[in-house]
Amino acid sequence: MSDYNFELDPQIRNWVLFPITLVMLLVGILRHYVVMLLKDPPKQLTKAATREQRALARSQILRATAPNSPIAKSYYSSITTHLCTAFEAGEYLKDGPPKEGEPSAAPPNPLTDPAAMDGMMSGMKTQMVMMVPQMVIMGWINFFFSGFVLIKLPFPLTSLSWYFLNLFGLNGVYRLILGNDNAADSSQSMTQSPFATTGAATATGPVDYVKIFKAEIDNLQLSEGVYKWAGEGVEERVLKMYGKL
Repeated sequence: MSDYNFELDPQIRNWVLFPITLVMLLVGILRHYVVMLLKDPPKQLTKAATREQRALARSQILRATAPNSPIAKSYYSSITTHLCTAFEAGEYLKDGPPKEGEPSAAPPNPLTDPAAMDGMMSGMKTQMVMMVPQMVIMGWINFFFSGFVLIKLPFPLTSLSWYFLNLFGLNGVYRLILGNDNAADSSQSMTQSPFATTGAATATGPVDYVKIFKAEIDNLQLSEGVYKWAGEGVEERVLKMYGKL
């Protein structure tokens, strides 16, 4: 069986392949920074919303550490009682305690919710930044490099084939230059949808802290059954450790 040596014309390599690769690499890096500039800064939570989330986190930490708690029994019971009373009264709710007879708030319409609309617009801007450069590059390649055949298989590989190879092959280079979470990675941009944020928000719905706090009361009461102070019997344990007991 004879060996076949495939040789690439240096002129095609220097004046077709290298320019396409270089342009796509530079456009990808530029696209990444344009997306970073178009991204809206994260919105800061209000003081009441932060207080609401921190209260829930404090309760969850208290429950998680109950089997080996660093807090003495008297303090643990006092904190648990305080949290249960506050959750029951709705003191930590950002909108204040619910009024009697007042219906629960309906989930916001994603088409009228400002937060959902901002997420939708941000996704659409990102998709435009991804699509427009690719269309321009394809037009540029078809105009300047049409007719160049790199290799003939059962089908010819043209300069446009090299474009698609670079479209996915440069993702590793982008990760080396820009990091894993970059906007130039075509494999991520093709799987994303400008309506992904809105769809996720609609599917999960808003967080109902009224129900969460009510469930947290039951969880706190159950955690008292598994409570154990980490300092219980510490004197005996230390003496045993040093062989004094």
